[in-house]
Amino acid sequence: MVDRLLTDSAWRIVSLVTTINERNGRVAMHGTSRELISAQAEAIGLPLSLVPLPEDCDNATYEQRLAAELESWHGRGVRHVACGDLFLADIRAWREALFARLGFQAVFPLWQEPTAAMARDLIDRGFRACLSCVDTHALEQDFLGRDLDHELLAAIPDAVDPCGENGEFHSFVHDGPIFNRPLNIRPGRTVLTHNRYAMLELLAD
Repeated sequence: MVDRLLTDSAWRIVSLVTTINERNGRVAMHGTSRELISAQAEAIGLPLSLVPLPEDCDNATYEQRLAAELESWHGRGVRHVACGDLFLADIRAWREALFARLGFQAVFPLWQEPTAAMARDLIDRGFRACLSCVDTHALEQDFLGRDLDHELLAAIPDAVDPCGENGEFHSFVHDGPIFNRPLNIRPGRTVLTHNRYAMLELLAD
């Protein structure tokens, strides 16, 4: 999504935004560290806003913390938040309502684009990513840490979305056309959460 907006003259990205667990400093959904997320943003050349969340975060706390982070951007005239959702209508509706309450319009640059074609295009254009989290109810844990390449796309079951849109996997992008330098990473320990989500600790090399 970021590369799409960077090449579209209708938009100017003022900051990337993500949430992190305030206890362990990692992205909640896939466990990537604050350090790697910050290095990724720096390599792309964009500011990064981190929203700290408690371990067990309810929707009210999530909205309160997000509002606190976005308030300064609203004061500077920012009125849009771009989301990378692809086809989950309930998630889109929730985001639209949430950001509307905060005074923003949610935009979805990739909405309903065919995910298989999108994944192949990203690979062909030189983006490099590895699977940092796998839902073991959808994919074998052996997929964890593998490069997101054409070989992987051919190997995943038909029921798994090629972009992991249903939460089957998450990936970490560490190089590509929008990077001013690649990120050198290596695998660390593997952690299984909720008896199903295998998360790979990625370390800067």
